[in-house]
Order: sequence, then C-alpha cells, then structure tokens
Amino acid sequence: MGKRGNGEGSITRRKDGLYMARYTVQTATGSKRKTIYGKEREDVAEKLADALSNRNKGLVFDAGSQTVGEYLERWLETSAKGSVRESTYESYRKQVRCYVVPAIGRVKLKGLSSMQIQGMYRAMLDRGLSPRTVQYTHAVLHRALRQAVRWGLIPRNVSEDVDRPRLRREEIRPLNRDQARHLLKTAGEAGDRFEALYVLALHTGMRPGELLGLKWGMWTSTRAASDSIARSRVEISLRRRRSGAAAG
Repeated sequence: MGKRGNGEGSITRRKDGLYMARYTVQTATGSKRKTIYGKEREDVAEKLADALSNRNKGLVFDAGSQTVGEYLERWLETSAKGSVRESTYESYRKQVRCYVVPAIGRVKLKGLSSMQIQGMYRAMLDRGLSPRTVQYTHAVLHRALRQAVRWGLIPRNVSEDVDRPRLRREEIRPLNRDQARHLLKTAGEAGDRFEALYVLALHTGMRPGELLGLKWGMWTSTRAASDSIARSRVEISLRRRRSGAAAG
C-alpha cells in the first residue's frame, strides 16, 4: 500500500481498544489536526470519509471555538437545506431561531452538555409552550447534533441523554346523535360554507387531514353504504350553496 499524503486520513487502534482516525484541515489560522474516535473500525472509516468529503468541499469547521448557534446556521445551510422539503426546512429554521439559539446559541459546541439542553426544555415548558413543541425542538436539535458527530466535530450526541416531556393524550368526546343532527341542521340553515365538510366528517369519521385531501375521483362504487349517503348529502349541500350564490 502506498504512503498516504498529508491530510488524507489514517485509522489506527489504540491500546484501550478504540479506533482512531486523524486528518488535517485548513482553518483561518492555518492547518489543524482533527481526530475521530469509535468502537468499530467501520464507523470510524465512515466518519472519516464524511469529514474528508466535507473538507474537500470547503466545509471546514473549527469546532474548538465554534458556538452552537454558528454550527446550527451552517448545518441548516449545508445539510438540512435540500435534504428535506422546503416547508420542513423552514420549520427547522424557526425552531432553531426561536428556541434553541436564544437559550444555548452562545455555548461552545464542544462544551454543550445534556444538562444545558434539559434546562432549555424545562424553560420552554415553564413559559407555557406545549410538550409537542418541545418534542419537535428536540427532534431538530438531535438531528443537527447527530450530523455533528458524523462530521467528527463532537464525540457523541449529548441530546440522547435528555428526558423529553410526555405528550398528554386528551380524551376524545364525540358528538352524540342529537348533537350531530343539531350541527348539520344549524349548518344547513345558516348556509355555512363548510357544511359539506361537516356532513362528510360525521358520516365517515375521517380525520381533518384526510378530509382536506379528498378529491371526487377518490370515490368508488365499492365504498360502504355510509359513504354513499355522505356523498349524496354533500352533493345536496353543494347544490344548495351554488343556488344560493347564483341567487345573490
């Protein structure tokens, strides 16, 4: 095997059994030696390949002085952007800007601890934010730190040791028959533009997302009888709406 060039990376096994890879990058202050550790040689090789790829693309990080806020900004632009839908990317950016950066953005990336993250989640809950919001913030931060581990910037993902808040499951209280009839009667008499939606929801039990995604072409002759009834009532509701609009 030929001798490796400077900065190409090499993997060795230490006396404690861990595998170690070293490579060099160019920073604003000159060349800097980087080290990656792992229990399995394959894991270290994968991390090394990612690190060298990012180095060759110009994605050079100095994790020694880089803050969490600086890293997250770079992660959003170089990793998250383009790998998820635009709406998902924007939601990631919102979580980072509104919740993570104000709380731990100035903390050094290498010095970030599980306790600091836990404190951020506790503060969010104390401000009245929902457990679901905290859970989503955790999902974004966990993904970002997982990438930092793969890039060799930090040895482990400290967000994995944090307790996330439990989601409260509220008991569903469906309308009884009289309440359902009253709802449809009131919607019909008032000319409510969502009458067709109410009719369909009550007759099929579909969830909001399923209802809003429906198209007429999705109906088939093999649907249950309740669906046929629902369609008939929806068509009546729509005709009533159209006739009312024409008269106006």
